[in-house]
Amino acid sequence: METRIIRINEHNPEPELIMEGARYIKKGKLVAFPTETVYGLGANGLNEEAVRKIFAAKGRPQDNPLILHISKISEIKPLVKSIPKEAEILMEEFWPGPLTIIFERSSLVPDVITAGIDTVAIRMPNHPVALELIEASGVPIAAPSANTSGKPSPTLAEHVIKDLYGKIDMIIDGGATGVGLESTVLDLTGDVPMILRPGGITLEAIKYFIPNVEMDLSIISSSDKIIPKSPGQKYRHYAPNADMIVFTGNIENIVEAIRNKAKEYVDSGKSVGIMATDETKNRYDEGIVISIGSRRNKGTIAHNLFNALRQFDELGVDIILSEGVETGSIGTAIMNRLKKSSGGNIIEV
Repeated sequence: METRIIRINEHNPEPELIMEGARYIKKGKLVAFPTETVYGLGANGLNEEAVRKIFAAKGRPQDNPLILHISKISEIKPLVKSIPKEAEILMEEFWPGPLTIIFERSSLVPDVITAGIDTVAIRMPNHPVALELIEASGVPIAAPSANTSGKPSPTLAEHVIKDLYGKIDMIIDGGATGVGLESTVLDLTGDVPMILRPGGITLEAIKYFIPNVEMDLSIISSSDKIIPKSPGQKYRHYAPNADMIVFTGNIENIVEAIRNKAKEYVDSGKSVGIMATDETKNRYDEGIVISIGSRRNKGTIAHNLFNALRQFDELGVDIILSEGVETGSIGTAIMNRLKKSSGGNIIEV
C-alpha cells in the first residue's frame, strides 16, 4: 500500500489538506492525524469494514474497544442511549480536551467499535487538525493510537511513519502532540463514576465536579480476566523492545539502586538505557541517560515519556532502567504507563 504523507499547519490547518483527509475517511480509508494527546489512526466510525482495517494495520486484538471522536457535543446524541447529568457537566468543562466518557451505546454504533459490549467511549479532541478533519468527514472518527499495537504511542508523525508506513493510506503530519499521554477514560454507565484509564484530566480535577468518582483497580493491577470497556485495560501497552525495570520510592534510593543495577548490567556486557529526570540526569556514570523532564513539572515527563522509549528502541539498548514518579495528579497517569511499559516490572526501593 502507498502511504500519502502531508504536512499541515497544526494551528491553522489548510482547508484543502483537511478536505483531502476527509475524502479518504469518507472512502473507508485509514488516516493518521494529530490530537492533543497522541497521534490517532482514524477511520469512519460508522463503517464496520473501514474500522476493521484499523485492527489489521495495528495488529490490535479484536476485544480491545475503540474510541469515537466527535467535533461537536451535538454529534454525541445519535451514538448513545442517554446523556447523564454528570456527562453534561464534564463535557461543558473539559471538552474539547483529553477526557473520554463511556456511555450506553445506541444501535448506530457498530459492534466492532465496542468489542460487542453495550457501551461506547467518546471524546472531543482539543486539536485544530483533529476537529476540522472530523467535521469535514461528517462522521465520528474511530481512532486508537497510530502505532503498532503494544508499542509506545506516537507523539510525532515520524513515529507513525516508522510503525505504519505502507500499512495505512495517509499520515497527516501536524508536528509534536501536546499532552503526550492518551486521554483519561471515565465510565459513567455504572453505579459509581469510574476512571478506567488515567490521563491528562486528573482524578482531582474530575472530583471537583463529581465528588464520588473513583479510580478503577485495574489501573494498578492488570489481568487477562478483565473484559475491557476502555483501551489499555487488558493488554501490555507502550512496550519498548528492551526489557524495562521501573524503580519507585525515595528519589535518593531510586538513584542509588539504578546506579548499582546499571553497573551490574554494564559489567556483564549489556547496553543500558537510563530514563532519568532533569534533577538526576547528571548523577549516573553508566549507561545512556535520557531525561524525560522535571520532577517539579510532571507535565513535561508526560509529554516526553513515549518519545524517550522510542529513542531507546533506536539506540538498541538491552535494558531500560527508569525512575518512577510520585502518584497523584498527572503522576498517576505516568506511573500507569510506566507499569504497562515494563510489564509490571516494578522495584520499590
